[in-house]
Amino acid sequence: MTQNQPSLQEALDFLLDENQEVSDEILSHYTPFFSDLLPTQLKSILKVWDKVALKRRHALLSHLKKELAADLLYSFEVFGRALIHDEDAITRAFAIRLLDDCESDSLALEFLEIAENDSAFEPRAEAITALGAYIYYGEVDELLPENLKKIEDTLLEIAQSDKSTELKQRAVESLGFSSRKEVPALIEEAWKRGTTAWKGYAVLAMGRSHDKSWEEQILEALLDESEIVRLAATRAAGIMSLASARTILLTALREEKDETVLMASVWSLSEIGGEDVREYFLALIDQFDESEEEQIEYIEEALANLDFTEDIQSLDLFDFDPEG
Repeated sequence: MTQNQPSLQEALDFLLDENQEVSDEILSHYTPFFSDLLPTQLKSILKVWDKVALKRRHALLSHLKKELAADLLYSFEVFGRALIHDEDAITRAFAIRLLDDCESDSLALEFLEIAENDSAFEPRAEAITALGAYIYYGEVDELLPENLKKIEDTLLEIAQSDKSTELKQRAVESLGFSSRKEVPALIEEAWKRGTTAWKGYAVLAMGRSHDKSWEEQILEALLDESEIVRLAATRAAGIMSLASARTILLTALREEKDETVLMASVWSLSEIGGEDVREYFLALIDQFDESEEEQIEYIEEALANLDFTEDIQSLDLFDFDPEG
């Protein structure tokens, strides 16, 4: 790599050179060249794409997904759309992940086709998960009604089929956004199966439903022995802003051993707000030393989100009709 700002050609040369080690740190220098691609740039990439070692292709796509989660200014839609029908199944799955924040009726139908007919498990699983967002878009009238119905019908069929257990679980999770009358029974059935995976997917679906009738199950899941179930319940409690979960989540800030669940508890509490949350966050920051910058930055972001939550709650408090 030169001392000057790298170029797309340098990025491609790096990918082609198997003697150079691949790491997120190195790939971060090249990330911008895969965002908002022009047709000529995409053509240059695809010209050499099949010559890049498969492991290096996967590493790049995995890295781009991480970058997308960290920086919403990136857009890998052009690149993702070009790879969604790649010959390699893992590449197709990664491409779907790069596209799961895009909103398009045409893309929804492509995901639907993959969910139904792709020859490999990984792309089907990713497409089923991605379709959950499109159910949400349909529920808020941002997707054509006929496309929403196609998606719901397909996912309902998958959830009740004899297909792979994980495909059925992912279908239940995605259907959590749906207001179809068949969905609550599917979630209830998934919950009652009692295994860690089924309970986790069921609880995620409960959170997506925003239906307070699932409150008891979510509170129970917050205390589950499995960190997978606790994580799902923690996220669901935040999505639904369950005030009844506050005490359990505050306790988790002191006692939770799993760091992923701990960080999820922080964010969910920032969505719930209420008494003592800010004080707990400030105390938690003091527990990290200066070398743990990522954790400290995360809690600071949660504090900013808590400010937003409290502002909204203040507005709601004063949002009344004086003549009502």
